Order: sequence, then C-alpha cells, then structure tokens
Amino acid sequence: MSDQQTPERSNAGSRLPREIWILAAGSFIVAVGMGIVSPALPAFAASFDVGVTLISFVISAFAFMRLAFAPVSGRLVSRFGERPIYVWGIAIVGLSTAACAFAESYWQLLVFRALGGTGSTMFTVSAIALLVRLAPPDRRGRASGVWATSFLLGNISGPIVGGVMVGYSLRLPFVSYAVALFLAAFVGWIMLRKSTLAARAEDDGSPAMTVREALGHLSYRAVLLSNFSLGWGVFGVRMALLPLFVVEVVRTTEGMAGVALSVFAAGNAAVLMVAGKLSDQYGRKPMILAGLAVTAVATIGLGYTTTVPLMLTASLFSGVGAGLMNPAQSAAVADVIGSKARGGTVLATFQMAADVGAIVGPLIAGALADAISFEAAFLATGMTAVIALAVWVFAPETMAKREPEGDEHTCQDLAPEVGHLDDAPEVPNTERIAGNRSET
Repeated sequence: MSDQQTPERSNAGSRLPREIWILAAGSFIVAVGMGIVSPALPAFAASFDVGVTLISFVISAFAFMRLAFAPVSGRLVSRFGERPIYVWGIAIVGLSTAACAFAESYWQLLVFRALGGTGSTMFTVSAIALLVRLAPPDRRGRASGVWATSFLLGNISGPIVGGVMVGYSLRLPFVSYAVALFLAAFVGWIMLRKSTLAARAEDDGSPAMTVREALGHLSYRAVLLSNFSLGWGVFGVRMALLPLFVVEVVRTTEGMAGVALSVFAAGNAAVLMVAGKLSDQYGRKPMILAGLAVTAVATIGLGYTTTVPLMLTASLFSGVGAGLMNPAQSAAVADVIGSKARGGTVLATFQMAADVGAIVGPLIAGALADAISFEAAFLATGMTAVIALAVWVFAPETMAKREPEGDEHTCQDLAPEVGHLDDAPEVPNTERIAGNRSET
C-alpha cells in the first residue's frame, strides 16, 4: 500500500461504515413499532372473547415461529445474500402486522401474528450477518453496541406511544406498526441498494461455515450458552415473573413492575455503547465474563429482595450485566465466522439459543416459583449465567491481536480455535461507489 492510500484507509477505519448507521436506524424503527403493538396485542386478542391461555398463545406464537424458521433464514441469507433477506424480512412482518389490524376472528389474529415471526427472524439474522461483514474487525463491538442501543431505545419509546393509541383503538397500533415496518424496509432498500459494501460478496468457491464447524470452537459453544442465559433471564423470566414477584413478594403495586423494567432498560442503555468500545480495546472475553458475573449476582439477589429500593437496585444491575455482555457476544460470533466467510446458519443458531432460553426459562422458573418459591426461580435463572461463565473461563479470546505500532492492523497470533487470519473487510472510502471500483 502506498503512502497516499494509507491515510485514507486509516481515516476511514476510525469511523464505522455508513451502512452500520443505516442498519441502526432500521433497527430503531422496527423496535418502536414492536413497542407500539405490545400494549395492544393482549387486549386485542381478549376482544375476541378468549381466555388467558389463548391470549398467551398469540403472544408465544410469534416467538415459536421465530425459533422454527431461524434455520431456514440462515440458509436464505447464505444463498441470496443479506441485503434482500433483510428487506424482505421487514416487509413480511409489515404485511402480517397490517393483516392483524383487519383480523375478524381470534384464529385469523393467531395465524397472521405467527407468520410475522418468519419475517422477524429473517430480519434479525440478515442484520447481524451484515454487521459481521461490514464492521471492521477492531470495531465489531462498537458496531454491535450501536445496533443494540438503537433497538433498545426503540423498545423503550414504543410502549409509551402504543399506550396512548390503545385509548383510541385496539387496531390503530397494528396499522402504525405496519407503516413503521414498511418505512424501515424502504429505508433499508433505498440506502443499501447502491452500497458496494452491502452488496452480496462474490462467491470465491469457499464453502459456508457450517454449524458443526462452528461448534468445534469452544468460544462458539460458550457464546451459545451465554446467549441462552440472556434469553432465559432477560427476554423470558424478566417479562413473565417480575410483575408477579413485585406484587406477591415485594407487596407493592403492579405499576412498580413497569418501573423495574424501565430501570433495567436504563442500566442496559447506559453501558451498551461503552461495552462495545471496551470489547474492541480489551477483548470480547473480559466483557462477557464481567457481564455474566454481574448478571448472576443481580438475578440471584433479586429473588431475595423484599423492598422496592432493593428490587430496583437489583433490576438496575441486571440491566448493566446484560449490557456489558451483549455487544461482546455478537462480536465474538463475528470473530468466529470471519468477514469473508458465509455463516447464515451459524448466526441463526446463535439467535435460536436466546429464543430457546426465552421459551424454556419462564416455564421452568414459573414451575419452581409455584412449587418452591420465587427465590428458587431466580436462583435457577442466575445459575444459567454461572454455568455459562464457567465455560467462558476456559474459552479462548476470539478477537485477533493487533500490531501495537502504526495505523495498519493485521490479524495475527489468533487462538487456533477461532477466527480467520485474513479477517479484514473492505474499509469504506471515497472510491467505493458502485461503478468506480474498476478505476481504482
């Protein structure tokens, strides 16, 4: 590389590619719409004169379809590329949500809502795959933090808007969500269609990384466990048991459960961006270990709280723990796959680990709460983090070491169990517009 090219490359490398911010914007729009629907969905299902079990089934059907369709989504990404599957995934959720708004029976609502789960997993897998390929190896943690923060902020603001809409009509939130999704699909299509970085990578004949190959890496097995624990505690037990715990054990109003969830989200949002940067500086493993340790202590401690201040403190630290590990986990999976490999099914399996935890966790923890106590339920939840932490202690660091001098980073001395030595994506610069590559 000539001296003239080096500064360009260095300056470009100091920033995240524009496409990462486009993905973050799409993630925010999708999350806002999801939050808008969440207060309305149970009430809309109940309007068809069904019981609590069938209402819960409508909510769970989306998650079950995400889980069932995840392997297919991974294969679609590997075959057709990330960009078209990203746009089509969002569009499918938009169509299913619009159909929900006009459902005339419970069974129509159930089918339309379940179909949206297929598009949701297409969007998630393809977005993470794009992050893997677009983010420079030494900025993967930061890119994951930006994406996760945008989704979290959308989830926080969405229910506020949705709660207002429910007062006017139970169908209005679904129409609004559909419009938001079509907007996100359009933004993704129009902003990424001329990007040479987001274009499907040329097939050089090398096979895609398989799940079996990824499972050969201890770090990948460890990240599946930690993501399973995250799904169990954050997406499952926190939503299902915390409202009951607040009323039955802490002896306060149901509204305090909403405060506890907001405190968790605040702790999560406070550290996501910082955790992403730290994982790029010091490695993925230290951040994941710290996050698992904080999560385990806070979750187990939550089960023994009996006052509102202690309960809110435990919720805050649970959010901090999840925020510390989330960007590092995504970056670790990206390190295992590498920028030049195709790993749609590997990413889908990573997502499925959290989905399985979110489904299994409330069932087991709920049974423990009924049969023994809430302390036992939160203890079991915290132990999933302890087990994942124990495995991560022996797992190798996935981030490649960098040369300490100069602006040029090369991947070297990577633990033989993980990563690729040629793990450097194209760095965005002024010459990457479609049609100009042949002139460079």
